[in-house]
Amino acid sequence: MGDKQMEKAAKFIGFRRHCLTTDGEGVTTLAAFWGCPLRCQYCLNPHSLREGTRCEELTPQELCDKVKIDNLYFLATNGGVTFGGGEPLLQVPFMRDFRDICGSAWRLYVETSLNVPWSLVQATTDIIDGYIVDIKDTDPDIYKRYTTRENLQVMDNLRRLVETVGAENVLVRVPLIPGFNTEDDRARSKDRLRAMGVMRFDELTYKTEINK
Repeated sequence: MGDKQMEKAAKFIGFRRHCLTTDGEGVTTLAAFWGCPLRCQYCLNPHSLREGTRCEELTPQELCDKVKIDNLYFLATNGGVTFGGGEPLLQVPFMRDFRDICGSAWRLYVETSLNVPWSLVQATTDIIDGYIVDIKDTDPDIYKRYTTRENLQVMDNLRRLVETVGAENVLVRVPLIPGFNTEDDRARSKDRLRAMGVMRFDELTYKTEINK
């Protein structure tokens, strides 16, 4: 255990291989970290929040060894590894070490809420190829009701991220969340996001007990 701590091991709640264009370009492997700053009402991975959750602890080298089984798929499709969670931007040192180990042949993506300090976002802009941002809703009241957090930091981070890495490298998910927002709310969010320079959107509807 001591060696793993020295090598910056991180906790993972799960992995999904052979994702095709859903979590980045080409074939990707989704690696989901434990830990998140939000408390969303319909959290897809609630076990990423619970202390005592059974996780797989891996160092960057161990993760590379685990996912390289799909190296040929990654290279053939311009794919790679997508870090999700939880919130991957809480694990910047791990991701930097992973990039150093795997090199530049694989594309790396993060699925993020952007509800972290800008310093963490900025620290990834030279190692991450694409950002998939789940914005929830741009309306601060809707966002807080759904996540229990404020979204001022999110909006500021998104604006700065688009300016830093280019809009072509940022995909923003604008979900319809049953019981929290409407199609009109989503349209207003898209208008606000376009005004910030966002060009790429992923519209989806959250699956909940309400709308099953």
